[in-house]
Amino acid sequence: MIETLPIGDRQYHYIQTENSFTQPNAQVCIKMIEWALEVTADTGKQSDLVEFYCGNGNFTLPLAQNFRRVVATEISKTSVQAARDNIQNNGIENIDVLRMPSEDLVKVLRGELETRKVAGLELDSCNFSTVLVDPPRAGLDSETVKQVIEYERILYISCNPETLRDNLITICETHRIERFALFDQFPYTHHMECGVWLVRR
Repeated sequence: MIETLPIGDRQYHYIQTENSFTQPNAQVCIKMIEWALEVTADTGKQSDLVEFYCGNGNFTLPLAQNFRRVVATEISKTSVQAARDNIQNNGIENIDVLRMPSEDLVKVLRGELETRKVAGLELDSCNFSTVLVDPPRAGLDSETVKQVIEYERILYISCNPETLRDNLITICETHRIERFALFDQFPYTHHMECGVWLVRR
């Protein structure tokens, strides 16, 4: 299915694949993306974004306008293919999507792992000052939290306030919360999406 979301002054077309993760409430999803665009608007066009858990590129595509380059990772084969198709179909040229666990990309960026999956990407030339994480309900594992806090700015999208709270206990030792938002993706249920924008202290 092709879903079109009007965001800002353009429309984004997303391939939504059966049995793959997606944001189910389109109207709330638009608000989430607009919020993410607003908080990252002043990051500077010479900085780059690294994204973990990118799915089909829901946040990746619109946020690319606020950065020089975006490198995103996702483990689901169908989501990675959808993200790559979405990038091409929307004519965006500054995004690379890798099919690998976030833990492996963490090791690559630290210089602890070499893999052909990043061949030719010249990651050493990137100025990754901002990281975007949109993890599953389990939140971020401890190793990814260690990597996340190495960045100047953190955009954390969470579908589980409890694991978000646990992660923020550690993250807030080095970063301060600048913006916080709640998004009711599932009205009349206890589920709540959160957006947190943090900057290094």
